[in-house]
Order: sequence, then C-alpha cells, then structure tokens
Amino acid sequence: MLARRFTIVCLLMSLFGMFFAILVAEAGRPARAWDKASSCQFDCVNHFRH
Repeated sequence: MLARRFTIVCLLMSLFGMFFAILVAEAGRPARAWDKASSCQFDCVNHFRH
C-alpha cells in the first residue's frame, strides 16, 4: 500500500514538474518573433520600391 501511494505521488509530481517546465520555457521565448520577421520582409519590399 505504501509503494502504491509513493508511486502515485511520484507520478503526480513528475506531471507537475513537466507542466512547470513548459511554463518556464514558454515564458523564456521572445514575444512576437514572427511579427518582427514579417515586418522586416515588408520593409525590405517597400525599401526596393522607393
């Protein structure tokens, strides 16, 4: 019985750890990286037209 409870607690803690790691990894990403890339592309196109 103790081993079963220990297993359940370990599984729950590993799931919580993985969820927390995903949150930390998402928070570390730069925001709107795709927006900068698309604006650069349009700026370059407009630059050649002038």
